[in-house]
Amino acid sequence: MATKGDSRWRRLVRKLTSDVEELDADDLSQKAEASGAQRACDCRSGEEVTVLGRLRTVELSPKDATATLEAELFDGTEGVTLVWLGRRRIPGIEPGRTVKAKGRIAVRDGHKVLYNPYYELQTAT
Repeated sequence: MATKGDSRWRRLVRKLTSDVEELDADDLSQKAEASGAQRACDCRSGEEVTVLGRLRTVELSPKDATATLEAELFDGTEGVTLVWLGRRRIPGIEPGRTVKAKGRIAVRDGHKVLYNPYYELQTAT
């Protein structure tokens, strides 16, 4: 029978033996779950979802192309591409920022996408 002390010991050993990226992914996943968001790996095409994660990349469309802004959101389980059509820039949408996004999941080239999602910039905690 495991005691409370055993559980703490196991968590400490895991933190000491895991790499930083794995720990960061676990932390992101826990924050997303605590906020009531779905895990990206559990989202299916056609579902209305809320996801929370950190923006890994933000890509602006060239001036001579149709205006789009794309950002990859990672929640610790999987990435979701956020695409805003008709926008070249959105203040606050930048790599490293934590965002909660809501919309209907689609699949484009095998990757999960939210088009024109409602979003909330999260404060650092």
